[in-house]
Amino acid sequence: MPLLHILWRDDDMVAVYKPAGWLVHRTGLDAGETRFVMQALRDQLGQHVYPVHRLDKGTCGVLVMGLHPAAARALSQAFEHHAVRKRYLAMVRGWFPGSAEVDHALRPDDAPPDAPAQPAQTRLCSLARLELPESSDPRFAHTRASLVQAVPLTGRRHQIRRHLKHLAHPIIGDATHGKGPLNRWWATRLGQQRLWLHAWQLALPHPMSGEWLELDSGLLQPHASNADLGDWHRLLERQPWDRPLSPMAA
Repeated sequence: MPLLHILWRDDDMVAVYKPAGWLVHRTGLDAGETRFVMQALRDQLGQHVYPVHRLDKGTCGVLVMGLHPAAARALSQAFEHHAVRKRYLAMVRGWFPGSAEVDHALRPDDAPPDAPAQPAQTRLCSLARLELPESSDPRFAHTRASLVQAVPLTGRRHQIRRHLKHLAHPIIGDATHGKGPLNRWWATRLGQQRLWLHAWQLALPHPMSGEWLELDSGLLQPHASNADLGDWHRLLERQPWDRPLSPMAA
């Protein structure tokens, strides 16, 4: 199994690049899975690690873990009290408007129908757009897509994916909240089936010192540190986006 790319490490915490397709830890819902960040990182570092937040299986990017119980508690509290700033990049259907503030409550996926919805807010803005002279939908002669920056202000499960669906701009490759025919069209064009959602940056107070840390996945660095980032680099560089957002441009 390949080693995980470490973005930050000290005596208290570690930040790694989570590849798409990996689970953070074991779960009964994916009994056939063999790739778990928590177990792989424990073996790689030779010490126990403590999860403090999660990324969906299909989402790649910055993931933080504690290296001892006190650090894990402090990090978990930072997430719980919204003292963490998160920035994501998504490729979505259509031309996204310049910006949007979504305040749309969400009921947990596994909650009963009568369970109350929980407040959820996401700040979104368009970074780049494209239009291809090919039809992915018989209703339209062309295919449009956008690169969208998402800043979740709350931490509900699948929040960004569900909020973008709510705005009728689902994430490309989202099998749960997206459009199957469109996902398959893009998978054929790009040569792979995956969720195009990337945990780009994470800023938070250090669990022991309180120093403000800004962690970056390396998305706009010119040399990909892993195959997963290479997928994103090819998407940014080889598609006709109307604005530069690529390692080469950076």
